[in-house]
Amino acid sequence: MTDDMTIKLDGEEYVLRKEGSGLKVGSRTGGDVTWLDDVDPSTLPEQARQALESGDTGDEALNTALRGIVQAEVKRGS
Repeated sequence: MTDDMTIKLDGEEYVLRKEGSGLKVGSRTGGDVTWLDDVDPSTLPEQARQALESGDTGDEALNTALRGIVQAEVKRGS
């Protein structure tokens, strides 16, 4: 994955960006992206990592992993 990957999930738009060996996760509102978290892709399930590499934004394992990352960020912000 060389470019940003956009995933629409639960009515929101999220951006995944691979940087070095890490993964940045952001929320897009209008034209702006707010970066929520940096994630080690090795912590994701194998199927989610494969979807990330192939650019499969509809993969359920990747969407489930993204929901978990977003949920964790919401809890941290509370």
